[in-house]
Amino acid sequence: MSGTTPTAEQLLAAPKVLLHDHLDGGLRPSTVIELADEVGYAELPTTDPAELAEWMKRGADRKDLVLYLETFAHTTGVMQTPDALYRVAKECAEDLIADGVVYAEIRFAPELHVDKGMSMDAVLEAVTGGFGDASAGTPLTIRTLCSAMRHMKNSLEVSQLAVKWRDRGVVGFDIAGPEKGFPPDDHMLAFQYAERENFHFTIHAGEAYGPPSIWKALQWCGAERLGHGVRIIDDIEIDDNGEAHLGRLAHYIRDRRIPLEVCPSSNLHTGVVDDLADHPIKLFKDLKFRVTLNTDNRLMSDISMTKEMQNMVDIFEWDLLDMQWLTVNAMKSAFLPFDERLTLINDVIKPAYAEMRGA
Repeated sequence: MSGTTPTAEQLLAAPKVLLHDHLDGGLRPSTVIELADEVGYAELPTTDPAELAEWMKRGADRKDLVLYLETFAHTTGVMQTPDALYRVAKECAEDLIADGVVYAEIRFAPELHVDKGMSMDAVLEAVTGGFGDASAGTPLTIRTLCSAMRHMKNSLEVSQLAVKWRDRGVVGFDIAGPEKGFPPDDHMLAFQYAERENFHFTIHAGEAYGPPSIWKALQWCGAERLGHGVRIIDDIEIDDNGEAHLGRLAHYIRDRRIPLEVCPSSNLHTGVVDDLADHPIKLFKDLKFRVTLNTDNRLMSDISMTKEMQNMVDIFEWDLLDMQWLTVNAMKSAFLPFDERLTLINDVIKPAYAEMRGA
């Protein structure tokens, strides 16, 4: 029974851990439309929820990260008031609960939500309030990552903001946005500040740009995790016999157990791979990298953790033990205190998977 192929019902019920998910990439289409009407945002391409969902997916699926990011103008455009941010955060937590997620770190860039005069503190107050109210009394533990936009100049301020909110639901710092042309070491002051404050941070690296971006994120900036990191495949050679030979950077990542926040469907849409069957997540797993499975942007990629798990089952024939391995990897890699991570692994995740396997 240990290698049981999960049913759709089991995958939905399975406890999940989500480390890489953007708040502004996961709105309900109906909410985008309703908020646009409330705040007077007139730029939406359609006011039909089904059509908007399809437009978002079609707009994101253009095989280019910069084009993919254009769709976010509409979601951030309607997330400019405390009420809107609270609602989006609350619904995010509700949707994750319905998807079986027991721990999530949801990231967003506070600097993108101040167009109508809110301070970044007010932005965080609204978002953490929505998360807290929706998750109270549920199986979900939800925390926040503050992202700075790598093509903007506010990263030190955002890093300081994240640390300021560390005891109010914020567990880490991140940089996001267009990767090529905006190397992580442009934001060294922000990362150095987080390090001095003994604070956690992850860095988007190895999504739209290769090993040099990953190397800088790790060796110049000190990233604890890699947001995506899939382009480390460029530092792995497969010989004629099918044997994998890791370059020095790939070896370092595997040997140091640096987590990869892998988002397969998103990578398909941004052009990292042409087909999910070609995604290097299988090779990373076979080589025992610290692989985690994530959604990235649930609206833009029309994805959930359950759907992404189903993709892995359908394409790679992964089973319940594989799902448990991915989930425990993610929980080990979370920015939650160690004792809280252990409790979720030993009291929630492992017992649930054991019961499903009939172990």
